[in-house]
Amino acid sequence: MPPTSTSVARYAGVSRATVSYVLNGLAAGRVSPATQEKVREAAEELGYVPHAAARSLRSGSSGLVLIAVPADVVPAFGPLFTGFIAAFQAELQAYGHTGVLHGASAGDTPQAAVRAWAELRPAAVIAMIGAPLDEASVEILKRSGTFAVVSYGPPPAPGAHGIAMDQEEVGAVAAAHLLAGGRRDIGVVVPVEHGLGLFSQPRLKGVRAVAATCPGARVVPVELAYTEESAAELADRWRDLGLDAVFAYNDEYAMLLMRALQDAGVDVPGDVAVVGADDLLLGRLLRPTLTSVRIELPPPAEVAALVDRLIREPETPPAVHRRSTAHIEVRESSRRPAG
Repeated sequence: MPPTSTSVARYAGVSRATVSYVLNGLAAGRVSPATQEKVREAAEELGYVPHAAARSLRSGSSGLVLIAVPADVVPAFGPLFTGFIAAFQAELQAYGHTGVLHGASAGDTPQAAVRAWAELRPAAVIAMIGAPLDEASVEILKRSGTFAVVSYGPPPAPGAHGIAMDQEEVGAVAAAHLLAGGRRDIGVVVPVEHGLGLFSQPRLKGVRAVAATCPGARVVPVELAYTEESAAELADRWRDLGLDAVFAYNDEYAMLLMRALQDAGVDVPGDVAVVGADDLLLGRLLRPTLTSVRIELPPPAEVAALVDRLIREPETPPAVHRRSTAHIEVRESSRRPAG
């Protein structure tokens, strides 16, 4: 049998209450430093680890921050968002919280999904883009003891806090750059992968909004799967589309398409200007180097601080926090050749 708090109390010669105070961070002013050290040494020697489920029953919360990300969408998020999640988890540890990823099935209703989350008794839930969340599901979480519900990306459901990301701005910045360079026939990559419509459709809308202010400008959505075969097929019919520019959704799709265009004999940037988004390092190592929309996301430390504050102050009125901004990093892939 694994050691219990009773085992630790007996080994250290103290009460179970004292063990609970020490190992749950509640010993200040109650237990002397010498006794605290004795309890910690006993727990370490016996190999005792507090039982999260039991602690959850006592406190009503597990101390977990559940990061809800649809499992089938994670591979398509790209390095920008996977890097954010990793850094966010690290920042949460500084506040004594444990960030855990939880996949939400694409077929789940919001209520079904959050009931699975609520079983873990998370202190907070941050629903990333694509995770189901509505007013009823927010209420389920709060009634089960979740202190903070935060929606990251789209507008939050009623009752939840929101960290808004303006995806239309990303498309608008890319379009403004291409139009300023004299391009008038702009393709916009729309990935076919599940879940990315929450990104791609607002970005397409942003391109269209800017193009509408430029006489003679044309915007053509072009579907693309994240495969070499799909990119090659699109590149083979590129000339028939009559497009002299493309905003390729993000850097990964841009790099995939740019290579396929080059293989098909389409010159970049002579025949077509290419713009991505996320400003990944790899895009700067290509030839030609990749023009990209750089997106300034809220720093992970700032989001972790917000979540911690909402856990400690659960009565804080829901609000939308807007921090993302976008600007263009101009490189060779969108510059017209001299002469």
